[in-house]
Order: sequence, then structure tokens, then C-alpha cells
Amino acid sequence: MTKVGKKYKEAKKLLQENSYELEQAVKLVQEVSYSKFDWSIEIAVKTFANPKYNDQNIRSTVVLPHGTGKSQKIAALVTDENIEDAKKAGADIAWYETVLNDIKEGKIDFDVLLTTPDLMRDLAPIAKILWPKGLMPSPKAGTVTANIKQAVEEIKKWRLEFKLDKTGNIHAIIGKVSFDTDKLIENAQSFIKTLEDNKPSGVKGKLIKKIVLSPSMGPGVTVTY
Repeated sequence: MTKVGKKYKEAKKLLQENSYELEQAVKLVQEVSYSKFDWSIEIAVKTFANPKYNDQNIRSTVVLPHGTGKSQKIAALVTDENIEDAKKAGADIAWYETVLNDIKEGKIDFDVLLTTPDLMRDLAPIAKILWPKGLMPSPKAGTVTANIKQAVEEIKKWRLEFKLDKTGNIHAIIGKVSFDTDKLIENAQSFIKTLEDNKPSGVKGKLIKKIVLSPSMGPGVTVTY
């Protein structure tokens, strides 16, 4: 059994119900965060989807109205004609040879990798490096696109990727403990709506089974759904 500390136990006492409406759950998750640091708040969604079946997999993106409070470093694997647009849009790294060679050498100093459809073949030899780190570009995630400029701008505006894990759950950061409560609520609502809008055709009936909000340091708060 995992041992929990005194602060965790004290925070847990604030939760008197099994679940709460979203607005109250957001307020409580801010209250139960017992760290002095401004940690992130995560949303964990247990779904009825089975990742073993292709028609039940989920992978998409959402632009949170108020961001996550965390900046992302973007690398763009592009040819000469797209370099200037990518950099002007805010890409931290934009090149072809430099990006490709750095990845081959294990120098991965970025959070998101973008590329164009015609260059996907060039990533095949290094896919085994990118896949385990969750950095392999994908059309579903919007990281393989002909419009690199637009993709960079959206990510800089806090576009967030989410996907189903092996246990049928989805995890994402929806903000910081210090965020205004109303902004966290709007971020959570936007995420849930986008998830519902991306319900796979293979899932019959409800998609969402359970939603839990939790701070990096503190107990989770179950949302009535």
C-alpha cells in the first residue's frame, strides 16, 4: 500500500462528497493543492473506449481558451521555403539538416516536432527515437501539415494534444493552481467538449466513464458526470 503524508491526509479531509459538479470540483482542486509551488492541474478521463481496436482509438488536439501555463518549445523539420514562415510564427528551431541530425544524435531539445507531409518519409529511419518520447509527428495531432505557419501559431496559442493510453484513459494539463477559477473551468469545459466531439465510431453509448481533476501535489477530485 502506498503511504501518504500528513499534508495529503489533511487535504483529503476537504473532500466530503464522492463527486462534485465541475465548478465546485475546480475550486476544490485548487484548495487541496498543498505545495508552495505553482503546480499544474491535470484532468484524467476514464473512457469506455478500448485502445485494442482501431475504431475506438482517440488522438486529437484542443486549443484551450486560457492555455496550460506551460510554454512549449517547437522544432520544425522543413525545407528552405518554409523556414522563414516557421520562424516568424514562433518556431524555436526551423531547419532541415540541423533538426534531422540533432535527432539522430539524440539531441532532442524540443517539446513538439512539426513537419510537412512530403518529409515524413525522412523521419522513418529515426522513428524508433521519436515514438518512445511521444514526438513522432502525426496528421491526427496536427503536427504533419502543409501549413507550418498556422500549426506553429496554434501551438503557441496553447494547442494541446491528447490521446488514449493503453488503459483507456486520457490525461492532460488544463492549467496551473494559480489560474483564475473561471479560467480553469472554461479550460476544463473546452477539453471535455472536444473529447466528446472526437468520440470514436466504435464506441457505442457513452464515451466518458469518469473524470478526475488533481493538482501535482494533492488528492484528486472526482467530477460528477
